[in-house]
Amino acid sequence: MASRPPAGRPRPGFKSGAKSGAKPGATHEQTDRRERGERARRDSLRGSDTDETVIMYGWHTVTAALRNPARHIRKFLATENAARKLTEEGITAKVAPEIVRPSAIAERLLPDAVHQGLYLETDPLTFPGVEKIPARGVVLVLDQITDPHNVGAIFRSAAAFGVTAIVTTQRHSPDATGALAKAASGALEHVPLVSVQNLARGLAALKDSGFLVVGLDSDGDADLAALPLRAPLALVLGAEGKGLRQLTKEICDHVARIDLPGEIKSLNVSNAAALSLYVASQKL
Repeated sequence: MASRPPAGRPRPGFKSGAKSGAKPGATHEQTDRRERGERARRDSLRGSDTDETVIMYGWHTVTAALRNPARHIRKFLATENAARKLTEEGITAKVAPEIVRPSAIAERLLPDAVHQGLYLETDPLTFPGVEKIPARGVVLVLDQITDPHNVGAIFRSAAAFGVTAIVTTQRHSPDATGALAKAASGALEHVPLVSVQNLARGLAALKDSGFLVVGLDSDGDADLAALPLRAPLALVLGAEGKGLRQLTKEICDHVARIDLPGEIKSLNVSNAAALSLYVASQKL
């Protein structure tokens, strides 16, 4: 969504990269860069390919992955207390956990990571291309959203609203690992992630499949709630700070805003995604 500060009285709508949220977003991006660096260092010691290793930690994230038969587990670490809790709740895994002290997990993660005694290394999940996405329900399209915490939160909302898939760009998007997986709180196991090299061609493929493509921008021509929405529907959200790219806007069937009644007219992109999904769910 667009993020430029309003001139005079703000126009009703929302911006995913609101100025008020710029500092937290920058901190998250710094965290993601640090996390990538730490993961690269660990993987170089293991001799593995960073692009093929997904790091997962935290109770909801790990237990959802353990329940997913499509997840191939490479390494599974658990503290004694966490392993006992897994047994008590009847959660099993194809790979038995290696029981370790909490510090053995903490040393693999950033200092502020909350692992709750569980840590996984897995293969990434694989999904078919954008042209294979079922033409039903709602698909979210993320136009170069880089903050892993925001993308993770979007996944969580997508799972809650039964989103068919999430489409992202191969470049300028965070990996589905680490902080993103933790923020998604298990949603990565429920919402397919489809990555495209070129977003314009990806949107064209969705339109060819019958999707109505609606971009979300504070300067949109109409209120999202007033549009004649139909399924299958693709909602396109722009990056923090710069919003939807011009070419993305041109491909959309509509560019819409959300009219907000309060004095603050902008929302964080993950909040905007949740609100947009709610609006769509009331109309489809």
